[in-house]
This record gives sequence, structure tokens and C-alpha cells, in this order.
Amino acid sequence: MARVAVITGASRGIGAATARVLAERGFRVVVNYRSSGAEADEVVAAIEAARGEAVSVKADVTESDDVSALIGDTERRWGQVDVLVHNALIPYDITSFADLTWEQLGGKLDRELHAAFLLTKAVVPGMFSRGYGRLIYLTAAPSRHPRAGMINLGVAKAAMNSFVRYVALELAPHGITANLVAPATVQGTAMNQKLTSEQLRSLGSAAPMGRLVTPDEVAKTCAFLASEESQFTTGHYLPVDGGLTMD
Repeated sequence: MARVAVITGASRGIGAATARVLAERGFRVVVNYRSSGAEADEVVAAIEAARGEAVSVKADVTESDDVSALIGDTERRWGQVDVLVHNALIPYDITSFADLTWEQLGGKLDRELHAAFLLTKAVVPGMFSRGYGRLIYLTAAPSRHPRAGMINLGVAKAAMNSFVRYVALELAPHGITANLVAPATVQGTAMNQKLTSEQLRSLGSAAPMGRLVTPDEVAKTCAFLASEESQFTTGHYLPVDGGLTMD
């Protein structure tokens, strides 16, 4: 039976690319969106045109009722959720610490962790009962490597990183993995709208490979972590950045 993957924020960018790649590899795919319904439907249509199985589902992943409906509808349609790819962008402000307010930082922290918590709580019981699951969370390099103006994003993602490691530790004996994927600046994503063209060129040239990462490159890393071949990989932070943050 085909595995079932729920991908949040999948109407465009990394989420849409991940939906297409997983569908190509035989997964049934739920394309979650919050407001971009037409774009989500286009992703579904492209998958179906390639003879894959997909459905679009509207849900705000920071709202408990929406998350329950998203996962409940998926389980009623296809019986289970084997893979969660949490990619939905939780809005944030680019600002210095000097100008940062607690409302900005506290709000971002709350929404970031709340979404990860709600989604994980919703899918883990079914995974636990089957002894199988793949949890994948999109994070960001500023969570480990501070960058000017990114304190809001970096602190919130760092908190989520720690949450995921604790989840990975607790669920490892039950056949469930949990990992973090940390792309560098990605070509053509919503986050790029916060940066100037000069900043984008500078970020691309800073990587040893000399360019920005593509959505498909991030998607293929997620696809490995979603696969059965990744069964002994858990609790890890995987950069997809062309060598920018080598340890």
C-alpha cells in the first residue's frame, strides 16, 4: 500500500516541490495550504497529470481545530499518515535586537512551536500504533548561525530544533524518526521577498557552490528522510546549503 505524506505549506516553493517529488516516488500526498487555494490546486493537478495521487486541504497549522481536521480528513481518506513534512512558513519580522519587541519575538516563538506541537501530537498516535513514521521539519540556518536582522527567526527555529530532538529521542524505539532540514536561501520562495536582489546575489555567492539552493534540492533531501531507507537517521539537523555552514 502506498505511503501517505502530509506536507504543510505546500502550495508553492519547497512544499510544492516536496509534494511533487514524493508523488513521483509513489506517495499519496496531501497538499496543505492556508490561503493559496488556487496554487495548491495547481500542484495537485500537476501531480495527477503525472499519474500521482494528491489532494489539497486548507488548514491554518497554528489552529488546533484546523490541524485536527487536516489529519482527521487524511486518515479518513487514506487510512493513515506515514510522513509529516512541516514546511509552512510562520511569518516573522526582520529586525535588530535594538528594535525587537517582545510581541514580535514572543508571537513568533508561540506560533512556531504551537504549529510543530499541534501537528506532531496529531500524527504521532497513528504512527506509534503502526510502529512506523517519518517526521520532517523545515528549519533555518540562523537557528545555529546568527545573521544580522534574523534574531526573530533564529530564536524561534532554535526552539523548534530542540523540540524536534526531544521528539526524536522519545520516539526512536518505536520506529518513528524525526529530523530537521535546514536550507540556505532558496530560489523563488516567499522568504526572498524580504531581501533585496543584491542581498540574494551576496547570499548565493557566499556558498562554496556559488549559488542559491533550489526547491527541488531541498525536496530531494526531504524525500530521503521520508523514505524507508532513512530508518537509522533520526534527531539530525541536515543543512542543504552548498557547503555554506560546514562543521
